Amino acid sequence: MAALGITLQRLTGSSAKAAVPIFVLLVLVMMLVPLPPIALDLLFTLSIGVSILVLIAAINIRNFKDFIAFPTILLLTTLLRLSLNVASTRVVLIDGHKGPDAAGKVIEAFGQFMIGSNITVGIVIFIVITIINFVVITKGSGRVAEVSARFALDSMPGKQMAIDADLNAGVIKQEEAKERRAEVSQEADFYGSMDGASKFVRGDAVAGIMILVINLIGGIMVGVIQNNLSFTTAFNTYATLSIGDGLVAQIPALIISTAAGILVTRVATEDMFADQVSKQFGGNSVALGIAGAVLGVLGLIPGMPHMAFLGFASLFGGLSWLIKRRVTKEKVKAAEIAASPVARAELGWSDVPVIEPLCLELPYRLIPLVEKGDESDLIKRIRAIRRKFISEIGFLTPSVHIRDNLQLQAETYRFLLYGAEIGRGQCLPDRLLAIQPSGAEQIPGIKVTDPTFGMPAIWINPSQRDDAISKGYTVVEPAVVLATHLDYLVHKHANELLGRQETQDLLEHFKANYPKLVEDVIPKVVTVANLQRLLQLLLEEGVPIKDLRTILEVASEVAPKTPDPIDMLQPVRMALRRSIVQKTFNDSNEFTVVGIQPEFEGLIEQAIGNNAIAPDGVIEPSLARLFCEEVMRGIDALEADNLPPVIVTTSRCRLTFSRLARRVRPEAIVLAMSELPPGATITYRDTLCKQTGKS
Repeated sequence: MAALGITLQRLTGSSAKAAVPIFVLLVLVMMLVPLPPIALDLLFTLSIGVSILVLIAAINIRNFKDFIAFPTILLLTTLLRLSLNVASTRVVLIDGHKGPDAAGKVIEAFGQFMIGSNITVGIVIFIVITIINFVVITKGSGRVAEVSARFALDSMPGKQMAIDADLNAGVIKQEEAKERRAEVSQEADFYGSMDGASKFVRGDAVAGIMILVINLIGGIMVGVIQNNLSFTTAFNTYATLSIGDGLVAQIPALIISTAAGILVTRVATEDMFADQVSKQFGGNSVALGIAGAVLGVLGLIPGMPHMAFLGFASLFGGLSWLIKRRVTKEKVKAAEIAASPVARAELGWSDVPVIEPLCLELPYRLIPLVEKGDESDLIKRIRAIRRKFISEIGFLTPSVHIRDNLQLQAETYRFLLYGAEIGRGQCLPDRLLAIQPSGAEQIPGIKVTDPTFGMPAIWINPSQRDDAISKGYTVVEPAVVLATHLDYLVHKHANELLGRQETQDLLEHFKANYPKLVEDVIPKVVTVANLQRLLQLLLEEGVPIKDLRTILEVASEVAPKTPDPIDMLQPVRMALRRSIVQKTFNDSNEFTVVGIQPEFEGLIEQAIGNNAIAPDGVIEPSLARLFCEEVMRGIDALEADNLPPVIVTTSRCRLTFSRLARRVRPEAIVLAMSELPPGATITYRDTLCKQTGKS
């Protein structure tokens, strides 16, 4: 087939794309145009050669990808044989009365070789070969291809998910992931095509029997009626031609069917088929020894052909002894090598594991949430969360790497930050989470706590959705539960996600719009390390860093006096005060807050001294404990009235109080009085640490 394609390409001077269509057209033309006997000899020989070539190629390939065009080649070779059958039938019926060589030497040789002196034996042999091809080889290989195609389709989602997991984990690159996805798709297409192509071979076998009968009956009628041959002469002549014509078509079909069976039944490895057989039988001396012993026992039974049985028993026994001896030598050599002192291989940087900044680990029950890859609802929601984070906070978080963890409980997931767990929760993939409002009527389900905010919730069946919504519950899907939890953790740990690489990438992005500002400030006035620390301090208190222009301008003014990022923090916050206040109170100009007793602020200011924040150990533990208890009481009072958890203090104490308050209530927001708008109406809901003033 390949040789004919190359020949056609050279003769026509066309591209390789035109060679195959021209070949198909020529095959179809052969059904209509009479061919001389010499042309039939050449084409039948080509058909046999191509079938042998396909068989050898099928044996020597390592993977189906090496012979992905086999189903199409099987179709074309079947079409070639049928075309030759039509052409040879025309010659047999027209010129068959001239003798057995009327349709060419190839048909004559096959007919006389198989028939010998008995036409009945020749017909039986032809039918047996056709049945072997039709019933055994073709049917079996077709069934294997059908089952393989079904398994390939069933396993495709899991393989696609494994590829996406490797891609998200950074094990493979985007190009390799595309190649592996294409390979998974090709595997299913290949076995599906093989299942369909095997039907062509089965049809070819049936057509071979019918063509034999037609040639025999039609030839006898033509020979007796038109050419005045006797019945015996006509039967002998046309039987020889019909059987030869059938065999010269069925033998290539048998070879092609065998190649198809080998191709679909072998397991893809890095070894060729011959290497697989050699390794698996060559390493099993016990099987050869048992087989030799059984043949030896049979050879000793009276009446058995002793020479044949004992001869092969000796052969198998000798091979078993040689293999066992070789294996023993290899084991001894391996033991000597293991015992001898060898230089230990040096470790390289490739042995150092790379920890992903942000990772989601799923148990086996939650894997279906991401098995569709980029089309999964959870993946889409994670992408939307990152996009929302960029618009709200102002920098690109690292990708969320998703991987399976079979050690987790069946319905428990967890988030990791640089390899350490920062949050986990329970998720039931076949249910919905109904978050229970206060005072709502109980509904049946599995009672749990919302993993993000700790609110009471119930896992319900999807059929209960409408009933739960009507009773005031907030009903969300499993993917929304994980996505909401991730959104909360990303905002909470934003300062840790902003590393040196992210800071540099942020500067490169910002430099496109403000090249002069970045060039003048970084690193001449403010180093990248100090800028990173300043941005982390802002993120630590929930302040967005979208306005990088203002941050750089203020930092460049403060840095020559005090390069410490902590000292730069308050001036930068003053420049960003509008954004901070709007993020906390929205557009309202009336603020209800919690204040701090002035006497207590005076004590903390004395402890701080000239620093921007109180050094460790300066504040007495009793004062710190009193303040934390008061913060919890004050924040609870604000949240009870659905008010923002805001504490107002002086600029010098603000950072110290913020650190202390967020230890017990991470959602606490501590603002300096100077950060509030001048014309705002401020209402104090409560005052913390009143005991200090009384004492």
